[in-house]
Amino acid sequence: MTQRPVVTERITRTQAVVEGILDAIIEGRLVAGEPLPPEGDLAGEFGVSRLTLREAVRLLQAQGVIAPVPGSRHRIAPVDEWTGLEAVVRYARSGGARRRSSLELLEMRVMFETGAAELAAPRCDADDLAALEDTLDRMRRAHEAGDVPGFVDADLEFHDVIIAAADNRILIASMRPLTTMLQETRSETSAVLEIREHALAEHEAVLAAMRSGSGEDAREAMASHMRQTRDDLLHFVLGG
Repeated sequence: MTQRPVVTERITRTQAVVEGILDAIIEGRLVAGEPLPPEGDLAGEFGVSRLTLREAVRLLQAQGVIAPVPGSRHRIAPVDEWTGLEAVVRYARSGGARRRSSLELLEMRVMFETGAAELAAPRCDADDLAALEDTLDRMRRAHEAGDVPGFVDADLEFHDVIIAAADNRILIASMRPLTTMLQETRSETSAVLEIREHALAEHEAVLAAMRSGSGEDAREAMASHMRQTRDDLLHFVLGG
């Protein structure tokens, strides 16, 4: 028990170094294709031990951000070679390649959320349906009041209820890293009156499909919602 705070502190410091190196790459202070700076220099910059720095580098290697080079300093990999969801999401949130990142996130949502709706419809119980009705009602009230943050919170919760009702732990774990990014993109799109109106209509259709218990109907309703979201994103936010 006495060791737990020490371990937790080390993990936190390691994660801080991971995020610091990612930010340095994203901001161009560390350049793709070039060698990683010497271990001692990086450890000094981040104020950590060499052991903590090595742990951070190993985590970045596992995400494809740093490529090992035998007999030499590790190389910083270009973004297209990154494989870790955490790293890719952090890059997308930075504003780099904004249009591409926004559309890629939506494509990923189509795959995850249509499947989640199909799984959830026959598994939804009365509590799940009540939660969906409540969040949709909150979306309506927030829309009428012009409360964009309230609208976004209820919108995200609506989708969270469906994902939870799908009752698939791997699906839930896969969606978790995207939560913050979704919060940011929804805040931008939901500021547009027409987008909120479209979202309400699509959510009503999804709720009706969930009530039916038909996985096929729920999948199609969610697919329609994703198509409308893409059209609105292109028309109102990304400029075609």
